[in-house]
Amino acid sequence: MLRPIDEQVAILMQGTEYGDETLRQNMEEALRQRLAEGRPLRVYCGFDPRTSDLHLGHTVPLYKLRQFQELGHQVVFLVGTFTSLIGDPSDQDQLRPQLTLEQTLANAATYAEQAFAVLDRKKTTIRFNHAWLQELTLEEFIHVASHFTVQQFLTRENFRDRFAAGDAIYLHEFFYALLQGYDAVALETDVQVGGTDQLFNIVTAGRKLQSAQGQKPQIAIIHGILPGTDGVIRMSKSRGNHIPIRATPEDMYGKVMSLPDQVMPQFFRLVTRYEPAAIAAIVQDLESGRRHPRDVKMELAREIVSMFHGLDGAAAGEAHFRQVFQQKEAPDEMVERTLVEPAGLVDLIYEAGLASSKSQVRRLIQQGGVRLNGHKVEDVHLVLEPNHEQIIQVGKRHFLRIKGK
Repeated sequence: MLRPIDEQVAILMQGTEYGDETLRQNMEEALRQRLAEGRPLRVYCGFDPRTSDLHLGHTVPLYKLRQFQELGHQVVFLVGTFTSLIGDPSDQDQLRPQLTLEQTLANAATYAEQAFAVLDRKKTTIRFNHAWLQELTLEEFIHVASHFTVQQFLTRENFRDRFAAGDAIYLHEFFYALLQGYDAVALETDVQVGGTDQLFNIVTAGRKLQSAQGQKPQIAIIHGILPGTDGVIRMSKSRGNHIPIRATPEDMYGKVMSLPDQVMPQFFRLVTRYEPAAIAAIVQDLESGRRHPRDVKMELAREIVSMFHGLDGAAAGEAHFRQVFQQKEAPDEMVERTLVEPAGLVDLIYEAGLASSKSQVRRLIQQGGVRLNGHKVEDVHLVLEPNHEQIIQVGKRHFLRIKGK
């Protein structure tokens, strides 16, 4: 049985960001009206398999899809096997490299399987958009394109900035939004889920094409973007501030515990199974001082790790954290440095005198001999942010405490 409409709306709008209050209200009201029809809604989110490994930032829309599943709605996990050939320019300030269909299919093989760590496998339909996009004729695509103007695309921030800078904008980059909009038509969807970088694709392209095809325009559920472990920049493997969903329980737990306190409410809203009332209570406890931020963060870490490793994995991650940090297996006395601005890990270790050269530090990292907050460092270009205390271990006996500003 579907839950009352007010409860569904509160859950499904949790963590959403539109950048415009009128748009948010319109989408909420449209959602309320569609729910009032008393039927399971058709909901989808598209995922371009440009990598074979997911991190926690990729799971934000998955958690939103899971909420729809728990509320009894129909969910489609759409693999962008055709749109990946173009590459989504939405969050990019430069041209994305193009992939082949073979590459996207190879990545998709593991992508969907990883997604089932969050989604209910039995309630998920998997579709591949090359099935219909490859069949579009030139005449049909011209008709799709006729609903949009070049000016609409040039108002997008990334295109506008590139145009102003004199950087090339390739014609095929415009096609992405058109093809994603056509996905909504092909699926006859009620709701599309996506991040704030997808606003144009979902609201402008998808809804407009559906209306043009005589369909009721979809509701856009636009979620916020998850910050990385630095608490500032969006989570990204290339920036080294990500939490891989294939990380060990110990590593995942430790990385969550390294988050700055101020981003905890955002993580609870975007990547946990908690409902609005529970999150509101946590935020109130933090603001009033009734709960210590460390204890709340441990609750967050348990919840996240348990999604991917079960309750036993969460317990193992917490036990490791307590052993290394709370029971202070690291020495009480160690070299200390106060960080006032971002700094490279290699530079910090060398300048603290824990290695004879920067090249030695790089070798140690490559050999697995450097740990940050108890977790092995793999990125020689890792940059530390001055947000909180961090412990660097070099070899077995050398430690460096980095204090935040």
